[in-house]
Amino acid sequence: MQLTHLDEKDRPKMVDVSAKAPTERVAVASGKITMSPDAYSAIVEERTKKGPVLQTAVIAAIMGTKKTSDLIPMCHPLNLSGINCDVEELPELPGFRLSVTAKLTGQTGVEMEALTGVSIGLLTIYDMVKAIDKGMVISDVQLETKRGGKSGEYQRS
Repeated sequence: MQLTHLDEKDRPKMVDVSAKAPTERVAVASGKITMSPDAYSAIVEERTKKGPVLQTAVIAAIMGTKKTSDLIPMCHPLNLSGINCDVEELPELPGFRLSVTAKLTGQTGVEMEALTGVSIGLLTIYDMVKAIDKGMVISDVQLETKRGGKSGEYQRS
């Protein structure tokens, strides 16, 4: 299998997508953060010293999605047409599940953007609550679905 991010001399390169036809592309990624009951309660009850954690995490996830090409070397800068974030309370963990949907019409996919947004959003939760619980665990950052492009559709089973 030939790696697309290496040239004929095995040097790193960004893939040339100029010959690809633009298509609508959508990717959804998610991840979890598990924490102590005290940290969870402080977030849900909005009792943290750093402000509204979940709202800040959503803003951070959007910013992370938009800045993916600045963080991941071979990602193309993209003109995203939409970003949606959702936070689900998981009291049984206790913790939260964050999902990001990234969308565009373009020549390359948005999987990395959705995954980066999730990662940045979860790291923001950690940062804002680490004074209460340094043992929080970020896990299960994964692509849930994607559609568009040559490889077609993907659905996590």
